[in-house]
Amino acid sequence: MEDEYNLFTLAIFSIFLIIVFKLIFSKHANKRNLPPSPPGLPIIGHLHLLKEPVHRTLHQLSIKYGHVLFLRFGTRKVVVVSSPTAVEECFTKNDIIFANRPNLLAGKILNYNNTTMGFASYGEYWRNLRRLTSLEIFSASRLAMYTTIREEEVRLLLKQLHINSGGEFVAVELRSKLVELSFNIMMRMIAGKRYFGEDKVNEEAKQFRDIMSEVVKLHGNSNLGDYLPVFQWVDFQGVAKKMMTLRKKMDNFYQFLLDEQRKKRTESAALSLHDGSHNERKKTMIDIMLSLQDTEPAFYSDQTLKGLILRYTGLYPSWHSIFPTRIDRYVAYWLIFRTMAGGGNIGGDNNGGGIDKIQKNVSH
Repeated sequence: MEDEYNLFTLAIFSIFLIIVFKLIFSKHANKRNLPPSPPGLPIIGHLHLLKEPVHRTLHQLSIKYGHVLFLRFGTRKVVVVSSPTAVEECFTKNDIIFANRPNLLAGKILNYNNTTMGFASYGEYWRNLRRLTSLEIFSASRLAMYTTIREEEVRLLLKQLHINSGGEFVAVELRSKLVELSFNIMMRMIAGKRYFGEDKVNEEAKQFRDIMSEVVKLHGNSNLGDYLPVFQWVDFQGVAKKMMTLRKKMDNFYQFLLDEQRKKRTESAALSLHDGSHNERKKTMIDIMLSLQDTEPAFYSDQTLKGLILRYTGLYPSWHSIFPTRIDRYVAYWLIFRTMAGGGNIGGDNNGGGIDKIQKNVSH
């Protein structure tokens, strides 16, 4: 037992020395023309500088060191860009260079070994996913098919707000409402279901809400193993274990959605064949994916389809957590007023001052 303990201690110490020597020698060996950088610490680099809220910390650093600065988070090199001109250069002239994603634990466990569009590296596979998304799923014609869904969900939200307020002007916490609205719109487009709202108390809806809550939480949590590889062996934060548990629940749920839509497609086709009618049911995104799977099963595997569902359902919470309150308010103005105006022009002269009334009654 004592020999095993000594061996473990020696291994940890050896790894520590290797990392230290690597950092020291790489610093002297690579005299690259790097952007300005604040003083860092051995091993952890600039991790100690990251204080909440992170975006304000980075803003303060950019004021001191410039619009393009270099940071090191453990073993990972990071470039922070805050100049619109530099950002444009990164994502137009050098977009392919910046297209790859780092290999993170969340990408490996929760995103099917980095095969979802948000985590896949640039290449043929990523280009196919993007083409599928832009041409087949979110094309103008496809989105036009779902206009009714968006309008219905906004009306339901307005109706619920009216009931809760008793028809009076009251302060409303819009963040959670807009997230629920976004989820319901996306899920009706994806699977023809709505999982949020005071009337949604069934087990399936609860399971989806719990899964999405954990997905957002674990994607947002910092994992030391992503920056200091030695901690990947230990998992003292328990992040890997939580992700493995969530992956199983998430994978089973998305597989259920795929199998359910397959069954509906089969039943619909059988009914049409039986009575000779064209039994048209509203197509969901999963229907479109399954049709593509029929034509090219090698690429559109169930894993790929589940990764796409994860990407689409995880999209809105991520935006919600990043965008500031002002953006949320503008989204609320647009959604609410567009419904009140019957889909009319927000900026037109016929709005009757409605947008001004909404702005006055939305808490700042």
